[in-house]
Amino acid sequence: MEAIKQLARERMKGKCRVCPVCDGRVCSGEVPGMGGGGSGSSFRANVEALAKVKLAMRCLHDAAMPDTSAEVLGLKLAMPVMAAPIAGVAFNLGGPEQNPIDEARYAEIVMAGCKQAGVIGCGGDGVPPVIIGSTVAAIRNAEGWGIPFVKPWEGDDLWAKLEEAVASGCPVVGIDVDAAGLVTLRLMGRPVAPTSPARLAEIAKFLHERGVKFMIKGVITVADAKIAAEAGVDAIVVSNHGGRVLDGTPGGADVLPAIAEAVGDKIEVLVDGGIRSGTDVLKCLALGAKAVLIGRPVSVAAIGGEAEGVAKYFGMIKGQLTSAMALTGCATVADISKEILA
Repeated sequence: MEAIKQLARERMKGKCRVCPVCDGRVCSGEVPGMGGGGSGSSFRANVEALAKVKLAMRCLHDAAMPDTSAEVLGLKLAMPVMAAPIAGVAFNLGGPEQNPIDEARYAEIVMAGCKQAGVIGCGGDGVPPVIIGSTVAAIRNAEGWGIPFVKPWEGDDLWAKLEEAVASGCPVVGIDVDAAGLVTLRLMGRPVAPTSPARLAEIAKFLHERGVKFMIKGVITVADAKIAAEAGVDAIVVSNHGGRVLDGTPGGADVLPAIAEAVGDKIEVLVDGGIRSGTDVLKCLALGAKAVLIGRPVSVAAIGGEAEGVAKYFGMIKGQLTSAMALTGCATVADISKEILA
């Protein structure tokens, strides 16, 4: 992994320093790039929220070889982990003069590496159209093993993008509703907007009629979680968009327990933001998440090690999760609960 990180550092120069600790302190305000928006406080809040969570170590049990496998949204995964949707290689992950991996290749790498590791990758959307096109092509090439995320576009653009996403053969389509404030997209002539409860229900119906499940990313309040559940959404991702869209939000781990308590019996609750290890995965599951999404570290693995690097990264996470489960007395993912929190 160190060799992968070093190559990624060279290829992402000017966009990501691949810090020893990816906590947003060095890259505050570097958007485009891999930093957090504004002061970077929302990015840092994700990492700090998880750091506050402590685990109760237990070694007097017989859970010697924990089973990390899980079923999420009907998908059988080697562990309850996904790659978060990250796109815009040219302006977020290093320019073509130093990074030989373009948008299409990046999407291919993430989907292939995730499939090899037994997890699933999510792909992004944006401007120009090559972004969603690359996501759809990569998922199609992975025989439908991937989840495309579409931006909350205004007008008919949304429905066209959703149709394009479904055509990939994917089992689930997502919308990152927290992209509603990305004014850069509006300035590029492709406006996004908040999603009303009525429109959310309309989207859920649209996707269910086409045989795919629907998840949204960007929920950090119980109120929004309840709206999603009532609208027919199958899953939500508790997320502040990696701290990139609104300064001053809480970290995912801070708001996750209340959201899981409120709607966890109705829809599947996932979480992202600041997850850097298998131990962090365990903490999120103990706080009520069904699964987690990991973003920036997957991008580093993809740029520095391509598909093999992504698979190696997830192999490392699985090893750490297995060890953490053994040290908290959890034989299976179903055994993980708030009881393992100190």
